Amino acid sequence: MTKGIIYIMETVVPGLIKIGKTASDQFENRMYTLERNGYNNVVGLKRKFAIEVEEYDAKEALLHSLFDKSRLQNSELFATDVNLVIQLLSSFEGKQIYPKNETKEQSFVEATDNRNDSQDRARIPEGTYFLNETKKKFGVITAKMRVENGMFIVLKGSKCAPSNAPWMPDSRKAAVIENDTLMEDIECNSPSTAGWVPLGHANNGWLVWKTEDGQPINIFRQKKDNE
Repeated sequence: MTKGIIYIMETVVPGLIKIGKTASDQFENRMYTLERNGYNNVVGLKRKFAIEVEEYDAKEALLHSLFDKSRLQNSELFATDVNLVIQLLSSFEGKQIYPKNETKEQSFVEATDNRNDSQDRARIPEGTYFLNETKKKFGVITAKMRVENGMFIVLKGSKCAPSNAPWMPDSRKAAVIENDTLMEDIECNSPSTAGWVPLGHANNGWLVWKTEDGQPINIFRQKKDNE
């Protein structure tokens, strides 16, 4: 049986992903090429999940057929929920290649949580929200986040604490921070990821981000429970 890697990549277009395959010894080269050059006139590709499996040709064909209705013009681009695809792939027998610091079980649980969470995130009204936390040996962290078109945008000028965390999301890695100040707006896909930018550590974004009158944005999830 032929062994190879099936991967998922996100693109600059929200909700549009690439589902592809490559030989095991070509994974890094393939990721480098796609992340640098894009695919099918779509740029901003970033690796999201990858697993090494037996019969990878057949398994990739199966995934493509399952999501065929959301395929973009016979390409390897699909307008579908990336977390659903991760759930499926992490259920396959095989070795997870990316993310390297997670197990398949952790990836499955995270994808499941993200799918459940996405409906809750849609309930947050568009507007500006605030973070005000005190970090030991740093001081007060103040930040603003704008919710717009399903994105959580940490605003330029937010105060950001330094971080020595062994892992951090891409949003924090990409953030340009000078003198503990965010120099440009940073888009994130969840409140907790947005919290990473100023805080520099894992957090519950539903509790750290608050409305203008000081209520955590978790109130919007609580409203759902009361309906």
